[in-house]
Amino acid sequence: MWLRTSCEITFDIVEPAPFILMLRLRSGAQQWVAREEYRLMPGVPVYEFTDIYGNLCQRLIAPPGAFTVYTSADVMTSDQVDQSPGAPFVEIEYLPDGVLNYLLPSRYCESDRFGQMATSITAGQLLGYDQVKAIESWLRDTIRFEPGSSDIPVSAVEVNNRQWGVCRDLSHLGIALCRGISIPARLVVGYLYGLKPMDLHAWFEAFIAGRWYTFDATQNELGGGYVAIGYGRDAADVAIYNQFGLPVYPITQDIRVQLIEDAGEKHPTVTE
Repeated sequence: MWLRTSCEITFDIVEPAPFILMLRLRSGAQQWVAREEYRLMPGVPVYEFTDIYGNLCQRLIAPPGAFTVYTSADVMTSDQVDQSPGAPFVEIEYLPDGVLNYLLPSRYCESDRFGQMATSITAGQLLGYDQVKAIESWLRDTIRFEPGSSDIPVSAVEVNNRQWGVCRDLSHLGIALCRGISIPARLVVGYLYGLKPMDLHAWFEAFIAGRWYTFDATQNELGGGYVAIGYGRDAADVAIYNQFGLPVYPITQDIRVQLIEDAGEKHPTVTE
């Protein structure tokens, strides 16, 4: 399907504020970006770099006053999320070097504290995809999803203790449980077509049978329409913006995802 995503955030800046933004999409195995628009109002010099996880990031200094960041993109993404029941666990010695980091505990995913719990949740499942599916189902049935209930990232331990959270929180716990049984897992932040209420979304991926698979405990069924902005170990790696100095906060934020019926004609499929 073809989707048009947009994000507009306005800040009230008191003094010049350094930012690192992460709002540009990249084409990859699951999505093709055919058109992009990126506006800063007022315009300021920007330096772009790619972080260690492959995300496109922009460095800038926002001037005092109202400062708006607007991005939009036309993206081709899958109508359905790939699923593979029975796909096998990858032994540690055969994991690619770049995946090993996603086995380790991180700031919001204390996987070293979830091994026994993860083993219990996945008891009787085939090693690999079926274990992660059991974790996803357990999250959906056990942790109450409350959109808009928290602006501050919390860790997997905190989520498990309080038994509720936003999409990012459920993903943190899912990641910690996966890593607790030696399955690499990472956080993804992006857009989801049809999400209610509409906002930026977070889900997690697990590395099984030589590739990454999508899991999302906030949705009753995995459909299509996922558009990734950034990947990382947890929320500390995939913040859509980091601001330094005197704290500033968004005064408005508008997220939109719409289906483009005729985009296939405007943006033909590109194959390698």
